[in-house]
Amino acid sequence: MKRANRLSNMPSYPFAGWARHVEVARQNGMDVIRLDIGNPDLPPPDEVIRALGRSAHRADHHGYPGYLGLPALRKAIATYYQQRFGVTLNPDTEVVALLGSKEGIVKLALASLDPGDLVLVPDPGYAPYSVGATLAGADVHTFALRPERDFLPDLDAIPPRVANRAVLMWLNYPNNPTGATADLAFFERAVEFARRHDLLLCHDAPYCDVTYDGYVAPSLLQVPGAAKVAVEFNSLSKTWNMAGWRIGMAVGNADVLAALARVKSNMDSGIFRPVQEAAVQALSAASEWTLKRNRIYQERLEILLGGLSAAGLAPPRPRATLYVWARVPRPSEQYALDLLRSTGVAVAPGAFFGTAGEEYVRLSISAPAARIQEAMERVRQFAGQRTAPSG
Repeated sequence: MKRANRLSNMPSYPFAGWARHVEVARQNGMDVIRLDIGNPDLPPPDEVIRALGRSAHRADHHGYPGYLGLPALRKAIATYYQQRFGVTLNPDTEVVALLGSKEGIVKLALASLDPGDLVLVPDPGYAPYSVGATLAGADVHTFALRPERDFLPDLDAIPPRVANRAVLMWLNYPNNPTGATADLAFFERAVEFARRHDLLLCHDAPYCDVTYDGYVAPSLLQVPGAAKVAVEFNSLSKTWNMAGWRIGMAVGNADVLAALARVKSNMDSGIFRPVQEAAVQALSAASEWTLKRNRIYQERLEILLGGLSAAGLAPPRPRATLYVWARVPRPSEQYALDLLRSTGVAVAPGAFFGTAGEEYVRLSISAPAARIQEAMERVRQFAGQRTAPSG
């Protein structure tokens, strides 16, 4: 049967293929420890689960929920942004609820891009930034995130002819996969870059509340006037451990969000109402819950960093996200496959995030501390086997 031509330029999602390698390892009897995906293993707050149950037991809560999100949810999102970042949003025009931020990222491309338009995408970066552009028929220009710049882009290094042609630019801080962070001064430069080149600045911020050592991540929208040129994506997946619930948000420029909402109204029928009402509860949850959860993550992070250092990898210490970005001694996918087949430890090849990730792997702390400890012991032994002298 015929396939659409657009698929010829769109690769398979790399983690879908990687999952097959993981399954083969399991079938071969390996005790697989998955540090390859950022899938929170802890539950949401109890009151969020109770809110879901109460709403699901309502006989009138199982119909179509509306397209843009319940007014109560959009108000809760606006309140969260006000309390967390000091950013004022109009819940009627500057907030759109999403089926997770991933679908919003791709649908924004369909709402904003035409064939032949140019999108600026970080390398390494999250695959849907490029995939959305490809589906819309747009071209992609990648800009490098380099360790010597703490994985922040050099905006001045983007050629003027490229920047002037660009329609849209993606940023993502705290960053997946590198764990890097950006301060408000960088966001100010990014907003000025967007104004100067008349492009839409899109910031993906799902890890803004997964932070360590007292770090507080800013929002791009804290920059005065940013909403004139920018939208920000966020999600309940990581902040409140609701990855499988599929609920997120896009906030910022009203005209851009109206276009996104127009696409969404033609492609989906909204978010299950009980999930929305549970999200309202999550957005109003006390910050102590997040701090307690982050302390659990930090304990895991210390184990991971210590184990990688003992294995001779010594990655930089992240201040946010679920990830550690570690340089490895050979191409990333080969290293990850060798590690998986030899030890059962699954890590994500950095090449999945772009050519700049070829020398790295990404490891997640979304596993219990004891399992991470076991994984690090296997990684240390693997490193010793690979470096032991022959003969």
